[in-house]
Amino acid sequence: MSASADKLAHFQAITGLQDADLCTEILSAHGWDLELAISSITSTSEEDHINLPTTSAIDNDTIATDRFEQSGFIATEGAGPPGLAWKLITLPISIVSGSLGLVSGAVGLGLWAVGGVLSYSLSMIGLTNSGTNGGSSSTPLVSLSTAASEAMDFVSKFESEYGNRHPNFVSEGFMDALQRSRHEFKLLFVYLHSPDHPDTPSFCEGTLCSEVMTEFVNENFVAWGGSIRASEGFKMSNSLKASRFPFCAVVMAATNQRIALLQQVEGPKSPEELLTMLQRVLEESAPVLVTARLEAEERRNNIRLREEQDAAYQAALEADQARERQRREEQERLEREAAEAEKKQKEEEEARERAAREAAEREAALIKLREEKSLLLGPEPEKGPDVTQVLVRLPNGERKGRRFHCSATIQSLYDFIDSSGALEIGSYSLVTNFPRVLYGPDKLSFTLKEVGLHPQASLFVEQKS
Repeated sequence: MSASADKLAHFQAITGLQDADLCTEILSAHGWDLELAISSITSTSEEDHINLPTTSAIDNDTIATDRFEQSGFIATEGAGPPGLAWKLITLPISIVSGSLGLVSGAVGLGLWAVGGVLSYSLSMIGLTNSGTNGGSSSTPLVSLSTAASEAMDFVSKFESEYGNRHPNFVSEGFMDALQRSRHEFKLLFVYLHSPDHPDTPSFCEGTLCSEVMTEFVNENFVAWGGSIRASEGFKMSNSLKASRFPFCAVVMAATNQRIALLQQVEGPKSPEELLTMLQRVLEESAPVLVTARLEAEERRNNIRLREEQDAAYQAALEADQARERQRREEQERLEREAAEAEKKQKEEEEARERAAREAAEREAALIKLREEKSLLLGPEPEKGPDVTQVLVRLPNGERKGRRFHCSATIQSLYDFIDSSGALEIGSYSLVTNFPRVLYGPDKLSFTLKEVGLHPQASLFVEQKS
């Protein structure tokens, strides 16, 4: 028994953990192997998760309760509620504020001073390694699937033991919960659950799961819980330096892959005490959250404005392109119509010229034909017994007369009329009235005497239909 007590005291002195029950639980889990238990704490603290920063004035054996008490992050025995302050975890030098109200009034709930005041933003954060590797970012605490599985398992076991009335713990890993709080512009309420701690049942039943506390947390925070028996919960307990249980904390996203620790509550608290602390944190954080929300809204408005401007520009560009395309199409149509009209006009002119040429050719041919017919008639004979006097009455009432030799053919009469130019060749027939006789193509070769038109004949022209 004395050996166990010595190991417990030695373990507390090295790790800085005050909670004897927690230390006993850790030692028991490692078979009271002091070296193995200390190694599990220090190796996890140095390699797998975020450490609270150290300074040259604090040696490695005293980073524990004294440091938190001197910093004001937790209350000493007999003191009032934990002093409200905040710290950027993984900063090279601890930034501690005795009063969050003064800090928020001066620099907006936070000190981001690295050569000047950097603007606060709720960006996606990660937990970084603060070892000797130049401060490069570390990998997440656990894989996403493992973290989500542990979170769901915690919620399921918590509900089976304490019922369904409790803060709405998200069923996802710590980093996802932190990102959710950033997106919702809320603070992240963290509860680390120690199943075997004697104060845990009374705190969960009387404080954490009380109606007033449940409603307040659900309305104003994103809540995440984890058991210290699980991988991520255990690592977060070391990252946040949880030295007493029950343990609650309020954190928010900071810059440069860091988180801001706004409040931590260690040990059993009444609903009124815990509610007072959370209300004070919420009130003093409100300006920053409102500013972040307004800045995000402004960014969204700027993005929407740019998108609308881009859309308007694109629409105007498309309209200009459509008008230019329509103008080109109209110009092409007019040019095409002008070309077609010019072609048609040219064709019509060519047709008219061709028609005029053909008409001239026909007229010349007709004149030539008439001249030939006139030549075939020969000179008009003088009156005599063998001469026939022929009189032809035209459709317009004009009379044409000539003497022909009685041996002249009926064709000679047609040649006579044709040569006069009074009628179109081939458009008429010669007939007699009494008796009516048609001297058509079948009688052209007969002589005047043979058809009884000697010594005189009177004929008239009958137009062909």
